[in-house]
Amino acid sequence: MPSKAVLFAVILCSAAPVFSIGQTPANKQEEINQHLRLAQQYLHGQRPDLAIPELKAVVALDPENADAQGNLGVLLFFRNDYAGAVPHLRAATRLQPNLWKIQGLLGLAELRTNDVRTGQQDLEAAFPHLTEEKFKFEAGRALLDSYTATGDLEKAATIASALLASDPTNTAMLYTAYHLYSDLSDKAMITMALTAPNSAQMHQLMARELARHSDDTAAIANYREALQLDPKLSGIHTELGTLLFNSSEENLRAQAEGEFKAAILANPDDEKAQLMLGIIAAKRGDYKAAYDSESRALNLQPDDSDAMLELAKVLVSMHQDDKAQQLLERAVEIDPTNYVTHYRLAALYRRQGQMEKANAEVAAYKKYKDMTDKLEKIFHDMRVASNQKNADASDVPE
Repeated sequence: MPSKAVLFAVILCSAAPVFSIGQTPANKQEEINQHLRLAQQYLHGQRPDLAIPELKAVVALDPENADAQGNLGVLLFFRNDYAGAVPHLRAATRLQPNLWKIQGLLGLAELRTNDVRTGQQDLEAAFPHLTEEKFKFEAGRALLDSYTATGDLEKAATIASALLASDPTNTAMLYTAYHLYSDLSDKAMITMALTAPNSAQMHQLMARELARHSDDTAAIANYREALQLDPKLSGIHTELGTLLFNSSEENLRAQAEGEFKAAILANPDDEKAQLMLGIIAAKRGDYKAAYDSESRALNLQPDDSDAMLELAKVLVSMHQDDKAQQLLERAVEIDPTNYVTHYRLAALYRRQGQMEKANAEVAAYKKYKDMTDKLEKIFHDMRVASNQKNADASDVPE
């Protein structure tokens, strides 16, 4: 529920309301003004219970008063009288459509009175325009929960992404996003298995899942099966090439370059394949070919920090430290968590005698290297536990 602080952010009454005398008789206008003055007095005195009757009197006399309708709706909302708040909040947004906080409260009130569809519509309209972070988060969270309850996982995931963009380290939202994306993945997998169990895409999906669980042999077999079914399957050569490139078996690693070349033939704008071809060329000391491929990759994706790092490594080998430094500094800005980039940048600074900068990069390297090592241990332990659980299950007699 929005905090009390939000109340004063959405109150609309001004210190000196302006009214059109020509629209109401003078004595009626005087009565309205008197009620408004009392309402403002009570609000300033933190007595919303006394302000509510005054605002009710105003809207009874002048239903087209957007300020009074909005304020009355807000006060009733924060008294948990959602059913009572809805008509006044709705009237305010009808009279003044750009009252985004009021429309956000209207959506919340509608959800809490089980008018789910209308509540979603009002929150959808208001959410992109909300600027107060705390209220935006609460409105977005309510919309996300509503989507989840109605099974609109795609819409829920969109809201989760928007909330994480403004608060990337919110652990509750990170877990919610993880849960949503896992559910979406499971839903897509089940639908694929039911509708196209023998398709190339199903084998590609199985390959990705198997690779994620470190079953590389089965993953490679499924990628190859997918290619037999559809040689033009989007992205498959790059996915298979990456798996082969990272294999512990030399004969499999040797096959990776062919897959990346096939990917480029299918799609010259495959940035990942271009980058991987550059990395392979650099490994065998062909820095010109590496520079060409990695430069193309960076042109395709100018903010790819991995491409910047790899191209910087090639530039260092070509004795172009200044250009390499520019790329590494930009890469650190884009992805400060990549410890390899910090290490490489520290080496360049040290070579230039910039020891203060070098020491700062070494500290960053140690910090993010430690974080990465801990994260890898967590994932390793999770995989071991999962494999043990599966082994135990297989031992259970049927």
